[in-house]
Amino acid sequence: MSLVLDSAAQDLLFREARTANTFTDEPVTEEQVQAIYDLVKYGPTSMNQSPLRITLVRSAEARERLVGLMSEGNRPKTATAPLVAILAADNEFHEELPQLFPHFPGAKDMFGGSREAREQSAALNAALQAAYFIIGVRAAGLAAGPMTGFDSVSVQKEFLDDDHTPLMVVNIGRPAEDAWHPRNPRLESDQVITTV
Repeated sequence: MSLVLDSAAQDLLFREARTANTFTDEPVTEEQVQAIYDLVKYGPTSMNQSPLRITLVRSAEARERLVGLMSEGNRPKTATAPLVAILAADNEFHEELPQLFPHFPGAKDMFGGSREAREQSAALNAALQAAYFIIGVRAAGLAAGPMTGFDSVSVQKEFLDDDHTPLMVVNIGRPAEDAWHPRNPRLESDQVITTV
């Protein structure tokens, strides 16, 4: 095998892991969430921007508001998951660059004048971090059910602010026995990789 990561870890993170649709009622603890974040925060982003922001939906009242904003097919999944996270891009990420990218004092000013450039960069880099987050959930022995089927404008108004753009809603928990659909096919390397 050409991979350093052992086979069991490969299975946990990729081969056996799938998007979960149903979960047991075992709670997801703050300690698990902290451990997930403490792992995935090291994933690379451009200029260490780290624009991902995570809103945990724990209260029954907040859950009810969110469920109403999900696409119809996603409502039951979101209503019953042990934990739901809203992953968003912080379009004002540049304010943190003096801390996150200290060796380049001009980093904040590079993005300060263009909201459009910040939004594009935040969307790309937060999406990278969202992928790391999903892998982190798997590394914690949990399953993730990421979804983009929701009313984005309303989720932003209800849970975020104008500076945060929602990317996805992720249901998190221990997968139930019927959590999975059969695995869909994947493209083979010769369909994806080109050498020039």
